[in-house]
Amino acid sequence: MTLLPRNASELERALEASMARLADVPVPLRDLWNPDTCPVDLLPYLAWALSIDSWSSAWSETVKRARVRQALAIQRRKGTSSSVRDVIESFGGIVAIREWWQMEPPGEPHTFSLVLNVTNEQGAPADAGYVDAVIAEVYRTKPVRSHFTFSQALNASAQVGVIGAARPAAFVRLSLSA
Repeated sequence: MTLLPRNASELERALEASMARLADVPVPLRDLWNPDTCPVDLLPYLAWALSIDSWSSAWSETVKRARVRQALAIQRRKGTSSSVRDVIESFGGIVAIREWWQMEPPGEPHTFSLVLNVTNEQGAPADAGYVDAVIAEVYRTKPVRSHFTFSQALNASAQVGVIGAARPAAFVRLSLSA
């Protein structure tokens, strides 16, 4: 069945025939719109469609998928402390937020403090560029009238052990004769 009029040209009929085959190409829309099943090379386009404000190809796949997964929740609550918390968690960080009215004594109105612990996937502290990206995203997400102070927390672990060492020494007795 054709939708072309009877007086259609050969070019129009050829175009219709070539376009008819496009309907046979499978397009897995559910997989493309799912952050867990979307191919990695298409994640930036999904992020753009979900209005993610910034994107970096240097991020790990885990961070990229987490950012896309949390995009709608962050956009719905943008301008609240819970959206700031969600943004930081999507980067794999842990945050403690204290708003001005929670401080003792109460701080300046419309301020808050962040104590942020961001690590990479191996558990090591993140580099400065990665932390800057997290802070920039906090600036985009926080309430516009609010200002914040930032402190970075670090995790440290150590082990105590006993180490013994032996040092061989040679002593020579010198005798002085007078």
